[in-house]
Formats: sequence, structure tokens, C-alpha cells
Amino acid sequence: MSKSKSANKRKSAATPNKPRKANEPGEARLAKQHANSKQADVITMLHRPEGATISAIMKATGWQQHSVRGFFAGIVRKKLGFTLESQKPENGDRVYRVVVSKPEKPKSKTQKPNRRAA
Repeated sequence: MSKSKSANKRKSAATPNKPRKANEPGEARLAKQHANSKQADVITMLHRPEGATISAIMKATGWQQHSVRGFFAGIVRKKLGFTLESQKPENGDRVYRVVVSKPEKPKSKTQKPNRRAA
């Protein structure tokens, strides 16, 4: 006798999800990167006071323009959490730089929830 199609399907074993680590601030993640990587080079260029243009980053890394823009959005802004500022001079290319902001104050741990003991 043949089994039905649903009986022939195998259930895949559920892989247990690893608990995610708390998000680290950008500087902590930056320290974990390889010092001689292209990503570290670009981030160093963005931290300079004069910033960097997309064409300068393309020349330094060999990346294409859309890859540089994707790096800005995915790594610099989302993953590392840096604030990226851009300025366009009147006669020149747009310049990008990372704006260093003051760290947020940690939340007070002295506040107690409004719960009663059971």
C-alpha cells in the first residue's frame, strides 16, 4: 500500500535558537572588526573631520557605488548605530562623515515597579 503524500513528508528538526546578545554600541562592535579590513578603513575615513566622498571610498576599497551606499545603510547606520551626516558643497561631491554624539544616560535602576509581593 502506498502512503499518502503528507505521510511521506518529513518534519525537519527544529533548530534551537541561540539567545541573542544585547546590542552593543557602535564603538564596541567597531573594536571587534579586523583592523586591516576594508570596512574598518571606510569607517576610519568617515570618522575624519573632513569626511569622505563615495568616489574616494570606491577608490580605496574597489567597491561599486551601490555597494558603498549599502554599506552606509546596513553597517554604518543599522548595525553600528552611527549617525551619518552628508553635506554637498556648491561645486563638489557629497561628503559623508560620522557624527559623534554624546552617549545616552543610563536608565536609573532605583525605580521599582508598582507590584506587590504575593
